[in-house]
Amino acid sequence: MHELWLCCPSSIPRVDSGSLNQSFHPGDTIAVVLKGSPLIGRLVSIKGSKAVVSFGGQRRDQDLPLRDLVPVDSTGDLSSQPLPSPEEVQSFAPSSRSLVEAWQLLVDDGPEGSSRLNLIEFCELLQDPISLPVIAAVWTWLQEPQSLFRWRRERLVQPLTADERVRLRQQRRCERLAVQQEQRQLDLLRINRPWSEQEREALDPQWWVLIEHWLTLLRTQPASVSDDSDLKRWSASLQIGSEAADLRQWLVIRGLLDPDEPLSLRNSPWSRHFSSELEQEAERLVALADSDRPGDAERLDLTALASYSLDDAGTREIDDALSYEKRDDGCWIWIHIADPARLIDPGSPLDLEAKRRSTSLYLADGVMPMLPLSLAAGPLSLRAGQQSAALSVAVQLDESGEVTAHRITRSWIRPRYGLTYADGDELIELAPPGDESLADLAHLMNLRHRWRRSRGAVLFDRPEGRFRLRNSELEVQVIEPSPARLLVSEAMLLMGSVVAGFGQECGMALPFRSQPTANLPTTDELERIPEGPAQDAAIKRCLSRGVQGTRPMPHFSLGLPAYVQATSPIRRYADLVAHRQILAQLEGADVLPEERVGELIDDLDDPLRQSVQIAREDQRHWQQVWLARHREQSWAVIFLRWLRPQERLALVHVSDLAMDLVGIAQGTDPTPGQTLSMTVNHVDPDRGELQLQFA
Repeated sequence: MHELWLCCPSSIPRVDSGSLNQSFHPGDTIAVVLKGSPLIGRLVSIKGSKAVVSFGGQRRDQDLPLRDLVPVDSTGDLSSQPLPSPEEVQSFAPSSRSLVEAWQLLVDDGPEGSSRLNLIEFCELLQDPISLPVIAAVWTWLQEPQSLFRWRRERLVQPLTADERVRLRQQRRCERLAVQQEQRQLDLLRINRPWSEQEREALDPQWWVLIEHWLTLLRTQPASVSDDSDLKRWSASLQIGSEAADLRQWLVIRGLLDPDEPLSLRNSPWSRHFSSELEQEAERLVALADSDRPGDAERLDLTALASYSLDDAGTREIDDALSYEKRDDGCWIWIHIADPARLIDPGSPLDLEAKRRSTSLYLADGVMPMLPLSLAAGPLSLRAGQQSAALSVAVQLDESGEVTAHRITRSWIRPRYGLTYADGDELIELAPPGDESLADLAHLMNLRHRWRRSRGAVLFDRPEGRFRLRNSELEVQVIEPSPARLLVSEAMLLMGSVVAGFGQECGMALPFRSQPTANLPTTDELERIPEGPAQDAAIKRCLSRGVQGTRPMPHFSLGLPAYVQATSPIRRYADLVAHRQILAQLEGADVLPEERVGELIDDLDDPLRQSVQIAREDQRHWQQVWLARHREQSWAVIFLRWLRPQERLALVHVSDLAMDLVGIAQGTDPTPGQTLSMTVNHVDPDRGELQLQFA
């Protein structure tokens, strides 16, 4: 009996591949693994290298390869026994004790790994007498995860060595721990509330990588969220829906995403704070502001001029001021712009950070400045009553509003008044004796406004609404066109035109802004649309996006032959680049070559685009928050157009809010310019969903 257990492979009935079809005969009992299930069956017929096998009385033409069949009954003694049922197989499962004893016998009887038994010999070792249910039970057990034996390809059973069993136990333990850890991670990921700091720390780094991937996907490619393979794999386990809104809400609930923060702001250049090193550098420059700096001695002293700054209430970065001067040679408009180049050197850490941010970012709850506010709202600002360094442009206009003379210089100014736009409107209207300068400036800027209109400028003089958070209270700020706002906007455009002309005269590369000519709707087309926001929307739809380049080109909607933004160098890096070029030219220093200016423009393009996207996303979110708080209200709206008719995605103008609104619309099918009553069917700011009802 012992010799039977330990027979060597050469003594076991074997069948080589060339004689398989000769070694199997119809009626033979065989073992096979079919679609992952270990089975005992009977051979019905042989067709070349394939076999037809019957399992439990059911004939299944499986075209099973002969090489996959394991002989069970070479003597034919078991051919008369019926094939066992699943219940019988289960009842004859080998005991743990018999399996351990069998392993010990085989290991003790010869060198480790040398003992090999065929299936029948192995069954005899475990139980005597054997039967088909016993064989089926042992065959089923052999296909399960093993810690004692392995089933070899040559249809033999071999005991594992002691070392193999140790390694296997260690592997199994690691696998169990991994399963337990994965379950703990899944339990954590299913928590339906914000995570604590401890829970955040307990999350495996691989999950943080995946979460960051999903956040990036939401930010850059929200339409592809539903196709993400990782999300498909884990959505059911983590209880995440398949759409971008579902994923966003899942992240918001767990505190991984601020519902009020624009998603596009993540991994962007902007922050409300600067590093401690940059703040220290800013404080160092603040301390130097009252010291003599290069070029200060050559500045023109304009501190005696009455200078006015006009801004919204609460504005801290004051980058422009205006003066009016009567001289023997006529009236001059002075436009003064803050001069950050006095303190911030090219290539310095603060300069590089400003270039990285490219612009100050204005959100409903405040500003993320391009430069630390200790500088931007401190010595760089044109503060009332403070001597300030500026780049000043003096301009003369003829009676039509065209520029007849100009001068550009570095200067010292001392703003006399820091006015709000409301203050400015009052001074323009009243023109009090002895203080008529602002009214005179307003008159000249009205001339300039009409001059631009005559040159084809596309003007939209309508109220604009924005949402603001003040002391955590959400409010709507409607900016109405006013004389003071027109004065400032025209003055800034005037300076941009003069600077562009200066660059052309000198053959100097600047960050010129241009806009291709647009094919506007015809008069007949516009007459079919009611005047107001609907007509404006039809015109805006035809306008091309403005572009920035190193060479002057016309700006269509401004009605200018060339234009450079140069009025906000403490808030826009391109404006700072323009200032440095102008100052170098004035001082006879080397200006940046066109290639270098082009590289700077290219570097700024992506963050500038991103800033526009973030600001729009921010306003859209607060718009939905506002509507959610006013669900019961009915709104008078003007239908502008369908953005995606097949989805009924509509663009409307809400007159009370002075802003446009995008949402899925139900109800009537309006035409552009039609006035409707609108209610909100559904709004979910966290998911970014808005459904409107037209009446």
